Amino acid sequence: MSSGWPDAPDRYPSDLTDAQWELIEPLLPEPNTGGRPEKHPRREIVNAILYVVRSGCPWRYLPTDLPPWQTVYWYFQQWEQAGVTEALLTELRIKARRQADRADEPSAGIIDSQSVKGADTVGRDSRGYDAGKKVNGRKRFIITDTTGLLVTVAVMAASWQDRDGAKTALLSAYLTTPIRHVFADQGFAGRLVDWARDTLHTTLEIVRKPADQRGFSVISRRWVVERTLAWLTACRRLARDYERDPAVSDGDHPLGCYTG
Repeated sequence: MSSGWPDAPDRYPSDLTDAQWELIEPLLPEPNTGGRPEKHPRREIVNAILYVVRSGCPWRYLPTDLPPWQTVYWYFQQWEQAGVTEALLTELRIKARRQADRADEPSAGIIDSQSVKGADTVGRDSRGYDAGKKVNGRKRFIITDTTGLLVTVAVMAASWQDRDGAKTALLSAYLTTPIRHVFADQGFAGRLVDWARDTLHTTLEIVRKPADQRGFSVISRRWVVERTLAWLTACRRLARDYERDPAVSDGDHPLGCYTG
């Protein structure tokens, strides 16, 4: 796959295609006009970030034919602070929904959580132990639309109970989207249902397994968000949490959806 730059060799499957770059380029912040020109093409910076997310390598291990890791990480941090990742996520979700003949913004969503092991780079202050899953690390809460497209994500210590940790993701969806009906599994039942109704004016509908179910069965509504979690963990960077700062881990998840 060509990187799109003169004399550049075909390199990595995670590189942007021309069509993908055409979508993403207008959403990036304008370069600073007061300083020296940017040394590295924006497209190469994005390619390098996607390489890290997809391959799972440390920032310092970026191949030498990509921009220096310090430069790439600096851009990643700047764009995260400017809300670029969220803007990309929203724009691409709208385009995908239009292609499916759906309204631009979803009115219903699905929530789920996933605990992942934390590497030694994850500090004690942002990690915990999920006794149910027997995982020491972090827990990600995601809300998708009813087609499985990511809407919001919250990353916290794995010791957080679903009923408590979900509040951050639900609040984010409430503030940024018209979602007012959210499907969830029975791990989110109880006082969270009342909190969502009274505080966010959002219906949290618990989708339970059929009483007579034996063995594996696809559960209506819930399978969609579970598929999205599988998409995320297909990116090696997200199969385990390596980031010292949970906010950086937050930003990795939408990028994982782009590459997944």
